[in-house]
Amino acid sequence: MEGNMARSIRLFLIRHGETVDNIAQVYAGSRDSALTNHGYQQATRLGLYLQSLGLTFTHLFSSHLQRAVKTASKIREAQLTPVGDNGTVRAAPKVVQLPVLAEKDFGSMEGKQPNSRPFETGTPGKDHRRQENKRTAGFAEAESKESMARRADAFIEEYLLPLFDDSSCNFTPVIAIVSHGIFLSTLWKRILLRLPRRRVCLSHGIEGAVRQSLEHLGGWSNTGYLELYFMRTEAEYHKSIMEATMTPVTTFSELLTGTLTAPQNLRNVHIPKSRVEGTAQLVIGAPQASKPRGLQGWSTFILRVNSKDHLQGLKRTRGGVGSLRYDASQRRIDTFFKRRKVE
Repeated sequence: MEGNMARSIRLFLIRHGETVDNIAQVYAGSRDSALTNHGYQQATRLGLYLQSLGLTFTHLFSSHLQRAVKTASKIREAQLTPVGDNGTVRAAPKVVQLPVLAEKDFGSMEGKQPNSRPFETGTPGKDHRRQENKRTAGFAEAESKESMARRADAFIEEYLLPLFDDSSCNFTPVIAIVSHGIFLSTLWKRILLRLPRRRVCLSHGIEGAVRQSLEHLGGWSNTGYLELYFMRTEAEYHKSIMEATMTPVTTFSELLTGTLTAPQNLRNVHIPKSRVEGTAQLVIGAPQASKPRGLQGWSTFILRVNSKDHLQGLKRTRGGVGSLRYDASQRRIDTFFKRRKVE
């Protein structure tokens, strides 16, 4: 690869659509909670919106739980749009379902409300169960942060890093990862650990959305997404190696005060659309590192945080229908109210 040749990657970290357990406000980690009718509409809107931006996804990953799979499937479905006047359907990558992308397992709290408490105590349910876990038969502890971090690292090592390492790639990989709110936060933190901090930039207009730190960008709404753009040249790669040994880690305050703003806040950064129409071949089997391997030479631009533009104007179907479990065998609600044409 020539010294000034640029490589780039686009990455979308997406939360699934609304589920029946979201409506019930119960813990749903390993529970295979179904989308609501409203959640299905959210996922449909998301897929159509991303397609309208001209995005051609080369890789689609999702948790194996149905709420994530169905959301990812709606993204893929929107990609299968006719191309040209002959109506040829454009190819799209299959959704790769991975248990490693599943939500945090809440153990014995699965299916229970956060404020649930036994009648005989005044201790909130979660704290009470922590106290009683060793004395209660059948109690299951919630998954630890360390366990989720290991899962995130395993995914990064096996599926993401090979895409960053592939110097022969002559297109821009566009990657969607559909997962769950808590796990996505963990995944982002584990990605961030590998990035040169002096090369992480906030896009113009989202500074206000990032209030605490880069590690804590905020929560994910249903079908909300974090959009990242990575770029590297060989010259930047060699420069970053020197920076890693000569300069301190950038602080969050420096980032917010504009020390690391991208060229004219990304206005002059060209973000190409992927030209790949076929299914990109996955590279798997990368060895697991004992500690995170850095992505030297890559500049990272945070373009959108919890983006929900696709949900503008979407209203929940009234009468409680929007909150019901989505059933593909049922007719859409609006078909019941369509008027017959006057002959």
